[in-house]
Amino acid sequence: MAVVVIKNQCDGCEVCLDSCPYDAIEMIDGVAYINEKCTLCMACLEACPVEAIISEESETELPELEKDAYSGVWVFAEQRQGKISSVVAELLGAGRKLADAQGQKLTAVLFGHEMEPSARDLVHYGADEVIYVDDPILAQFNDGPYASVLSDLIEKRRPGIVLAGATFMGRSFIPSVASRISTGLTADCTALDIDPETGDLLQTRPAFGGNIMATIICPRHRPQMATVRHKVLTPAVRDIHHKGEVHIINGAGNGRIDEKTQVLEVVEEIMDTVNLAEADIIVSGGRGLRDSEGFKLIEELAVLLGGAVGASRSAVDSEWIPYSHQVGQTGKTVQPKLYIACGISGAVQHLAGMQSSDVIVAINKDPDAPIFDVSTYGLVGDLFQIIPQIIKSVKVQRGEV
Repeated sequence: MAVVVIKNQCDGCEVCLDSCPYDAIEMIDGVAYINEKCTLCMACLEACPVEAIISEESETELPELEKDAYSGVWVFAEQRQGKISSVVAELLGAGRKLADAQGQKLTAVLFGHEMEPSARDLVHYGADEVIYVDDPILAQFNDGPYASVLSDLIEKRRPGIVLAGATFMGRSFIPSVASRISTGLTADCTALDIDPETGDLLQTRPAFGGNIMATIICPRHRPQMATVRHKVLTPAVRDIHHKGEVHIINGAGNGRIDEKTQVLEVVEEIMDTVNLAEADIIVSGGRGLRDSEGFKLIEELAVLLGGAVGASRSAVDSEWIPYSHQVGQTGKTVQPKLYIACGISGAVQHLAGMQSSDVIVAINKDPDAPIFDVSTYGLVGDLFQIIPQIIKSVKVQRGEV
């Protein structure tokens, strides 16, 4: 489907410009042109008084997809500095359910160097098969080689589903893989399921700023690819009795390795508190903190509890704290054992990033704040009075006062 302008019929009245909500129409030499911003909303068709804008069916027909030629669920097992990332257990947990629903095999794909024990341990997290590619070039993450090797494996072995974490690594190279093998990719999924009638992967993700949840399918291409948000799915439980095969491929060279860039050194991020995505306790601040000085109180409580500092988007947009601390739809998704929300109203975009926390404590002076709808415990009052009392109570219990 496409929107086209009949050039010799357009009289240059410019009525269509006002009708388009996406600025997808521009006038060139007195004639309307449809640009790349067009979303096929068709508003301009009704607006055009001379009927010079029409919709046109695409003549390109896709070949019939042989779904039976693709089978199995693959999980890309990302590693950093030789250590398997925690998101992998979540992906294997979800992948196990998808594979069982289709009666197919679950495969973990690991790239690295001298990581055979880690490769074999992936079997204990539910993988029926592990494909481990061992090569020094894959020891550190590099978009080009990773995309080349994974694309080659997919084309040779034809999995039906490929999952990866929506981490910096997954977001960096998985889109390139999807492009190379000419298939679709759904990013930042929060839920996955199988359509029992078609066998298609149902990929659910927030849309329109988190105001709705959209379920996306890829019925005419294989494999079906998705990146999944960290801390939203239940991780697989390690079972040393689970059996599986480990296939080791020594050397990534297949004649197609992309080595345009080279990793010279990996510098680990230095943080004042523990990693936000991995933290068991998070203390977050929002607009109720008034200014950046308010975060000193949040940081004091977080350090005292051995937790991390989080923030709402409004606090980050106000430049009170760096973006790396943002929790929510446009920030990090977290699932700590304890989440303390201080001065955060609870917009749906923020809730999307933390509502899976085991225990949520909300501190807000507005008793009608949406954050109380998801909180386990709610404290209505001035956070500048409540938090110092909490800090004092913790110190008293520890004998520090």
